[in-house]
Amino acid sequence: MDELTWHKSTYSAEAANCIEIAPTPTTIHIRDSKHPAGPHLTVALTAWEDFLPLARVTE
Repeated sequence: MDELTWHKSTYSAEAANCIEIAPTPTTIHIRDSKHPAGPHLTVALTAWEDFLPLARVTE
């Protein structure tokens, strides 16, 4: 697998305590920003798209 390009969440109040994602054409990789060398979760792009509306911040 090619090197993943990780992006931090822009919604985290404290930048050190958030998730990071690395999108690919068919999957989304998710990891804890405090443990970048640790394991990460991989989900299908369709599962990520279904999840996003449920995770939106409402104020």
